[in-house]
Amino acid sequence: MRMQDVLAVVLGGGVGSRLYPLTKERAKPAVPLAGKYRLIDIPMSNCFHAGIDKVAILTQFKSVSLHRHIHRTYTRDMFTPGWVQILAAEQTHGSGEWYQGTADAIRKQEVEILEASSRHTLILAGDHLYRMDYRQFLEYHEQKGADVTIAVQPVSREAASGLGILKLDDDGQITDFTEKPQTDEDLEGFDSGAGGLAKAAKPFMASMGIYVFETELLFEMLDSDPGTDFGRHIIPAAIERKRVMGYVFDGYWEDIGTIQRFYEVNLDMSSPLPKFNLYDPKGPIYTRPRFLPGSKVEGGSLHNVLLSDGGRIQEATIRNSVIGLRSIIGHGVSIQRTIIMGADYYEAHEDRAENRRLGRPNVGVGRNCFIEGAIIDKNARIGDGVIIREKADRPDEEHDNWVAREGIVIVPKNAVLANGTVI
Repeated sequence: MRMQDVLAVVLGGGVGSRLYPLTKERAKPAVPLAGKYRLIDIPMSNCFHAGIDKVAILTQFKSVSLHRHIHRTYTRDMFTPGWVQILAAEQTHGSGEWYQGTADAIRKQEVEILEASSRHTLILAGDHLYRMDYRQFLEYHEQKGADVTIAVQPVSREAASGLGILKLDDDGQITDFTEKPQTDEDLEGFDSGAGGLAKAAKPFMASMGIYVFETELLFEMLDSDPGTDFGRHIIPAAIERKRVMGYVFDGYWEDIGTIQRFYEVNLDMSSPLPKFNLYDPKGPIYTRPRFLPGSKVEGGSLHNVLLSDGGRIQEATIRNSVIGLRSIIGHGVSIQRTIIMGADYYEAHEDRAENRRLGRPNVGVGRNCFIEGAIIDKNARIGDGVIIREKADRPDEEHDNWVAREGIVIVPKNAVLANGTVI
């Protein structure tokens, strides 16, 4: 299959309420990942490695920072084939509504997608972590003579309730589908088939939210079915009437949809053998080049730390943590099992002097702090002597400058914790 005949459409995500407050001021695909990347960099990198050079990104909610990142990172010059285009939700004379779901987003951009004149449309999520060769996926689609192909993955019973679960026959064709089954009765009959690839620990096959359609057929289906969501409406209807195949992908894949999963996935990248390999020489993850200096460590102890560019760490003890871009960490600090996202800028000397005059902490982590089990978002100001401790069964709660979700304390972007704050 010629990759020039493929248009990739990346869905920019909705409100992202399960990742709040990380999505308070940004779209979900713009959430920082692994110290220096953003979630949108994952599908974009996969596209470029596969030779897919026409990419449309559909955006709607809190999209300014996402647009800025795309513009700074993925601008193509006039000598490069293809393009990266942002398709923002808009009100028109024919429709006064924003995107109502994944399928509705594609439907509302029909004119722009058809103008790409691509035989195949590859639909991707902007908030998943994985490394897939889309060429193999697309070749499977063509070899099987499929109308629609869905990337699927073996999952456990525990994971099945949050995903679309499907059943494959011996040829790989999808014969049945259920969206987010909650009971054993809902899953009855779905643990068989799967082409012999299902394992005892992962007996069910789940949709990864990655689809390839024949473009003409895609809009025939969207025109004939008013459903707003692929998982709930379009895919079940297609299974009944079309040849819908399942491409089994057994590599690493995570839907980073909750604070807990975001926290666990990021911390895993600081481990000696992370499940997702950022160091693969054949599949680097692309992001915006910032031309920052190397991070300076002036003393202390670092153990299993993913350390990004441009930071300054003084006498500190850091364990099992991710330290983001331009992170400033003061003397006597202890950080454990924490994600520090860093900062978008350095404060000038006169700004720091003004902070002292106003009694306001500088951007970064002040002196003699103890932080464990937390997420510190960008540009946060953590004063001297601040203590954030993990607490068993911590309830969800929200305060002016910090939020607790799923037992994890999050200090939102631009928040300020005054000297001596204890959480």
